[in-house]
Amino acid sequence: MNSERKVILYIAMSLDGYISKPNDDLGFLTLVEKEGEDYGYARFIETIDTVILGRKTYDKVMSMGIGFPHASKDVYVVTRTVRQDTGKLKFYTGNLISLIDKLKSEPGKNIYCDGGAETVNELMKDDLIDEFIISVIPVFLSSGTRLFKDDRPELNLELVDSKQFDTGLVQIHYKRAGS
Repeated sequence: MNSERKVILYIAMSLDGYISKPNDDLGFLTLVEKEGEDYGYARFIETIDTVILGRKTYDKVMSMGIGFPHASKDVYVVTRTVRQDTGKLKFYTGNLISLIDKLKSEPGKNIYCDGGAETVNELMKDDLIDEFIISVIPVFLSSGTRLFKDDRPELNLELVDSKQFDTGLVQIHYKRAGS
């Protein structure tokens, strides 16, 4: 296994832990939009060559009419329904431990977990996420899709970095303790 290659969750959530409002509404993200500020996203994307995301997240991105932002990367859409792969886009119905083991055994850059909550929590159940970069949006949503679900193993983390921005967004970067 290539220990250099890491699975990194890079995601935004509300202060009370939601990644979307009811009905997959992402409108709260506009609260921190600022001309010329990407919160380190472009720099982060340069460090990855593979993306893992859930089918609901993939469908939501595709419904936005902006084109798929990760088209140049190897993409694994985690789904329960077999679908035809297209180029670098693969619909993955197998075991996530096997997928991560396979990816980490191959040369490459880091692996980006782009959500959603179901995929994140499945990865967390088996301790498959190496680093967490979470942008906290200064809003309480009080309902919607929670990023972290109950019934996952305890995980100790070490702070790598934290940044605050004038929009009120705070970005925290943790890695698994001892890694």
